[in-house]
Amino acid sequence: MRRREFITLIGGAAAAWPLAARAQQAAVPVVGFLNPTTPEALAEPMRGLRQGLKDAGYVEGENLTIEYRWADNQAERLPAMATELVRRRVSLIVATGGGQAPLAAKAATTALPIVFNTADDPVSLGLVTSLAQPGGNVTGVSILSTELTAKRLELLHALVPSATRIAAFINPGEPAGDVTLRELQVASGAIGLQTRILKASTDREIDAAFASFIHDRPDALFVAGSSLFLSRRVQLCLLAAFHHLPAIFSLRDLTEAGGLMSYGASLRDAYRQVGVYAGRILSGAKPADLPVVQSSKFDLVINNQTARMLGLTVPPQLLARADEVIE
Repeated sequence: MRRREFITLIGGAAAAWPLAARAQQAAVPVVGFLNPTTPEALAEPMRGLRQGLKDAGYVEGENLTIEYRWADNQAERLPAMATELVRRRVSLIVATGGGQAPLAAKAATTALPIVFNTADDPVSLGLVTSLAQPGGNVTGVSILSTELTAKRLELLHALVPSATRIAAFINPGEPAGDVTLRELQVASGAIGLQTRILKASTDREIDAAFASFIHDRPDALFVAGSSLFLSRRVQLCLLAAFHHLPAIFSLRDLTEAGGLMSYGASLRDAYRQVGVYAGRILSGAKPADLPVVQSSKFDLVINNQTARMLGLTVPPQLLARADEVIE
């Protein structure tokens, strides 16, 4: 072989190496992740998501890349972020944290698969045509938060039977807000409770609502499910403790942060199921063929330390029903 031919051969092979490397990299699927809150707010549920992906054969950093888009509690940023993920040409979009993120993702694409996790009714939102047959490019997990409104109110009344006036925090910026409000009014009327609705969609509005208790103090507090309230759980729990108010929440994360009691779906398990569905779609399944999963794991968590601080004695029958008691 002539020297010039040898140099040409080596040069061509060297040029091909980065092309081959890029081709191999491009073969790794990319999942777009869209959420209205922050990474800190969802540290534990995200472990569930990664476990679900792993169960389906995908490990981030090995055979999967995840592009994260966190709106930092500024829901108005979600549509632009969803559009950005579509332009990034991700393999699918995982949209969690209420109805806003899935709706933004669906508005941005009718082609890319979308897997959601929401406390809202996905049919009423227009995400799917039915739970059994989603149709289109969207499927996911319903964590059944609004449907548990009456049950949470009953649990709060069982723990604080002397309470007659309840303040209820609702985030009007989330689609589930109106549904929760209706169910809360019906449930409180059935028990004979007076309910004062407090709407808060920012941390400042949360502070302002608590400040109003100085002049109009309730006996107990009901905090509806909301991605904002999850991300502001320390703020909510500290303010409830400062005002010496028994409170019930929708997620165990808030009880672990110092809240008195919570009852709701296991967020980690729900995110795990989202990860499983995302993995199945990456492996070739179609969203239209995957029925919407409804949460089946629910946790009643009681913080006995907080109860003692509030001067409350948790009834033995309530302790016996609890999935976890924090001492």
